[in-house]
Amino acid sequence: MMKVRFWGVRGSIPCPGESTWRYGGNSTCIELRLGGSDRLIIIDAGSGIRALGNDLLSQPSPGPIVAEIFLSHTHWDHIMGFPYFTPIYVPGSTLTVYGPVTFEDEPLQEIVGGQMKYRYFPVNMGELHSGIRYERLRETPELDLGGGLTVTTKFLNHSVAALGYRFQYGGKAFCTCFDTEPFRNLFITDPHHPDYDQAMALEGEEVAAEQNAAVEEFFAGADLLVHDAQYTEAEYRLNRLGWGHSSIEHVVAAAKRARVKRLALFHHDPDRTDEQLDRLAAVYCPKETVGGTDIFFAKEGMLIEL
Repeated sequence: MMKVRFWGVRGSIPCPGESTWRYGGNSTCIELRLGGSDRLIIIDAGSGIRALGNDLLSQPSPGPIVAEIFLSHTHWDHIMGFPYFTPIYVPGSTLTVYGPVTFEDEPLQEIVGGQMKYRYFPVNMGELHSGIRYERLRETPELDLGGGLTVTTKFLNHSVAALGYRFQYGGKAFCTCFDTEPFRNLFITDPHHPDYDQAMALEGEEVAAEQNAAVEEFFAGADLLVHDAQYTEAEYRLNRLGWGHSSIEHVVAAAKRARVKRLALFHHDPDRTDEQLDRLAAVYCPKETVGGTDIFFAKEGMLIEL
C-alpha cells in the first residue's frame, strides 16, 4: 500500500489567505509513505514542505529523519521551502535529493543549496548538521530504489528540464506530471509564410504527437495521477500558450484515454479562489460524467491510500 498526502497544491507562488484556505495556498509538496514502513519520500520542496517538516518534528519521539526528496524541476516555487524544512537543521538527519539539471555548469546542489547563501538567507548550507546528498536524474525506464520500490522518469514539456515520476510499489502505481503542457509543433505551419518548409512542418507534427503519446503511456493505468491543470482550455488558448502548464480539459481527456484510475488536478493557479475551484469541480468532476476515472481537485491535507 502507498499513502499520498498533499502539503502544497498551488503553482507559481504561495497565496495564503481567506480565499484559498480550503484548497490551500502553499506551493507544491507531496508526502509518500510505503506500506507500514517509516520510509519517507517527498515530491517537490515548495512552501508546503515547511508544514511537513514541522509535522515530522512534532511527533512524540521525532529525532533525526531519513528522507528522499524528488524534485520535478528547479523553478523557485518548487524548491523555495527547502531552507525552511526544519529537519535539515537536526543533527543526524539524512536526505537524498534527486532531480533534473538544466544547466551543466550548475549542479543540483548549487541550485537548491544556493538559496542558503547570506545574500538570501541567514544560514549557510555549510552550517547545517544534517547529511544531504544530491543525485542528478535523467529520463530512465526504471530505477530500483530498494525495498520493492521503483521509479520511472519522463521528461515533460516545460521551460527547464522537468521530470514526471512514476513510483511503483506493491502492485500500485503513483504518477506525478508537473509542470508541463502538451507538446506542440514549433515549426511554421502556414503554407503562405515565406519561411514555410513542408518537411519540417510535417516532422514537427509527428514529433509532438509522439511525445504526447509517450507521456500518456508513461502514466497509463496509474492508480493515482497528480497532474498539472493550472488553466482552463480557454485561458490556455487566450494568452498562456508556452507557459509550461496544462489545461484541465486536456488533462482529463488524456487521463481517461490512458485509463487512469484516480486523477488529482494540481498546481492550481494562485489567483484561483476556493469558490472558483468549487465551480470548476462541479463541471469537471461529477461522477456521472467521468467514466471510469475518479477526478478531483487536490487539497492541502488530503490523504489518499492506494
